[in-house]
Amino acid sequence: MKTFSLSRHSRLFSVPDSNKEYLFVSSGNSPYHEEPYRAESYAIVYIREGGVKLNTGLTVWDVKAPSIITLAPSVIRYFTKSSDLLKMDVIFFKDSFLLERHADLFFLTRYDFFENSDLHVLPLDEPGADKFRRIYELIQLTQSGSGYNQPDIIRSYIFSLVYEVDAYHWQHLSKISSSVKSHPLFAKFRHLLSKNYKEERKLDFYADHLHLTPKSLSAAIKKQSGRSAGKWIDDAIILEAKVLLQNKTLTVSQISGILNFSDQSVFGKFFRAGTGMSPVEYRKKFD
Repeated sequence: MKTFSLSRHSRLFSVPDSNKEYLFVSSGNSPYHEEPYRAESYAIVYIREGGVKLNTGLTVWDVKAPSIITLAPSVIRYFTKSSDLLKMDVIFFKDSFLLERHADLFFLTRYDFFENSDLHVLPLDEPGADKFRRIYELIQLTQSGSGYNQPDIIRSYIFSLVYEVDAYHWQHLSKISSSVKSHPLFAKFRHLLSKNYKEERKLDFYADHLHLTPKSLSAAIKKQSGRSAGKWIDDAIILEAKVLLQNKTLTVSQISGILNFSDQSVFGKFFRAGTGMSPVEYRKKFD
């Protein structure tokens, strides 16, 4: 599946593409990529000043400094402007780089905050912000210095960031997970949707798995989120379709098959109903 490469990130941020396994960005004039995409790398972002509106899957975050953002390659994301000021530090890295000499190849999967839509954004208190600021300063100093042992030093700082994010999550667990505890049905529905939306578009499937009638499920989800369960399902499919349509190596017919539509015509009508344009019209935006 085509994704944002490290080289593409380097072009987006106008920084040198000096390494194929990781990329450090310290930006005071950050670009906004307003179309959904996936990336080939993990990302740990430190929002130093200002803020940004972040969309991860179907979740919208109004991120304000100081905060940490954690994203796995599989997460669909896009960014829109929320303030005139945005300063941030980002370390992008491939799992192959981080785990090159690590015995546990599943190390990153142990940390939910890379994949879990409720945990991507971590607001920081002053001591936490100061600690992360220092780590990113060390990364920047290493990046700008000589190349001797540079990859290994960068790797050690990434491990430090992962451990610090995990520790901060545990330290503030009651605050961070309160929304999940308060609305367990909504959390279960979103988890089920994230695993099945490509194959299952019918509301009955989700209602059956959650032991509710379709009507009851839709009403409960709408009460909590402001949109029905059916709308959540449709939006998830459209978001995936937008990502796939940016991959010019896939035909529209192939994409309709990936998303389990009976044919290209049915997919086209579905996409137009949700976006106001045909799949081909959407794809032309990237010519």
